Amino acid sequence: MNEMETNDTKDRELLLTRVLNAPVTLIWEVFTNAEHIANWWGPNGFTNTITVMDVRPGGEWQLVMHGPDGTDYKNRSVFKEVVLRKKIVFEHVAPNFTATISFEEQGEKTLLKWHMVFESREQFIAVVKAHHADEGLKQNVDKLEVYLDGLK
Repeated sequence: MNEMETNDTKDRELLLTRVLNAPVTLIWEVFTNAEHIANWWGPNGFTNTITVMDVRPGGEWQLVMHGPDGTDYKNRSVFKEVVLRKKIVFEHVAPNFTATISFEEQGEKTLLKWHMVFESREQFIAVVKAHHADEGLKQNVDKLEVYLDGLK
């Protein structure tokens, strides 16, 4: 008897949902335009230098996040799926995780769903412990909200 394989990722994922007070066209712009995303990406106290932002399937995203203590964190991701004003999926390299960010229009607001799945439970635990990825994700979206308010 064959048992069906389950694809349960609950022990190695982060999920954040939030309704943002901005239309989906603006949310999409601040996620896909390097000049915008450099201004809000990352946890509190971080700044960014984006060298490549090619938002298309197979395109790369390369940036350096500058920590408040002066440490530079090089990041490289490859876009896997891009659906205009609906969804962005990218694979982050080292640590390896897949992020799926979806945007659902709700009139002049947007429901944001941000889902990150790590390769293994061990990697997930290590990244959350070492880099506080869970809190960093919340801070990232908080910074996005503040940035959006400043654009109005």
